[in-house]
Amino acid sequence: MSLHRIAVIGGDGIGPEVVEAGVEVLETLAAAEFGLAFEFKRFHWSSDYYRRNGRMMPQDGLARLENFDAIYFGAVGDPELPDDITLWGLRLAICQGFDQYANVRPTRLLPGLTGPLRPDLGQQIDWVIVRENSEGEYAGVGGRAHRGLPIEVGMDVAVFTRAGIERIARFACDLALSRPRKLLTVVTKSNAQRHGMVLWDEVVREVVRGYPGLTVDWMLVDAMTQRMVNRPGSIDTVLATNLHADILSDLASALGGSLGIGSTANIEPSRIRPSMFEPIHGSAFDITGKGIANPLGSFWTASLMLDHLGEHAAARRLMVAIETVTGRGEHLSPDLGGMAPTAEVTAAVIAALSGLNSTSSSPPVG
Repeated sequence: MSLHRIAVIGGDGIGPEVVEAGVEVLETLAAAEFGLAFEFKRFHWSSDYYRRNGRMMPQDGLARLENFDAIYFGAVGDPELPDDITLWGLRLAICQGFDQYANVRPTRLLPGLTGPLRPDLGQQIDWVIVRENSEGEYAGVGGRAHRGLPIEVGMDVAVFTRAGIERIARFACDLALSRPRKLLTVVTKSNAQRHGMVLWDEVVREVVRGYPGLTVDWMLVDAMTQRMVNRPGSIDTVLATNLHADILSDLASALGGSLGIGSTANIEPSRIRPSMFEPIHGSAFDITGKGIANPLGSFWTASLMLDHLGEHAAARRLMVAIETVTGRGEHLSPDLGGMAPTAEVTAAVIAALSGLNSTSSSPPVG
């Protein structure tokens, strides 16, 4: 019996709705997969927790999480609170506190879904974006001075270190090498950012020399956006900085049909500390409590978590169930052009899971 201890943090907005739907799906999967079991513990850390306690999570929050096998996270953000308080107080506090330096975001146009691209282009989308998740433009280094005066200044410093670039480059190369096409695209902006991004280019080039089995190309981030739209089939694995990959992965999910299907793994590769898994759609307060949030991003995220936990057959089985539901097109949420509420989409995926055996196959999750 493989018992996986999962910390569940619903967070804000639709986060609790889609994460609880994901827990329901995982419990169904555990009942169907021999030897698979979960122990879930909820942590009600959120903007409401901040209102009561003056912080997004307890001071010993990381200590409470460190012995779990994984963290299943919903969303963070509240229209009544500054985003820097909510994000830095919870999600980034966990990512940076546990050194989850590799952010992995897969994108495919799932069966039955229609993205904004022509069908012949949309069907070519099969990408994994690897985002440096610990430094770069989101390092948190900077400050403000002379507040309220005409000379007020605010500075954010993009921090690039040789060690940080090298480790994310190796992670991306290893992932690209594990995929059939063995193709890596490195995104940069060294024509304009003449220090940090030039170091990025130099260190990544040093790393990729050790991977002769890879085909590697380079793109400026602005040019990468048009390539994703006009030549999606020319892309497979993408390596980019914290900010650049953040933007490109939202574009990727939109091209895949909706932000509601986007999934993320925040990986701590040494496995000394838990990794965290979350859908990318954010808190979506405009639809919170309406019961219409798309849970598929949360389910795809759960599949990434299963893969990380070594439960590869269960991860494939869940992806097949998701693809079965999207392929039929009968139970799609409003963001995908359907009318199905969250509970109906969840029930459809559970029904599909019940009709699949553990030998079901699917394209690789990530």
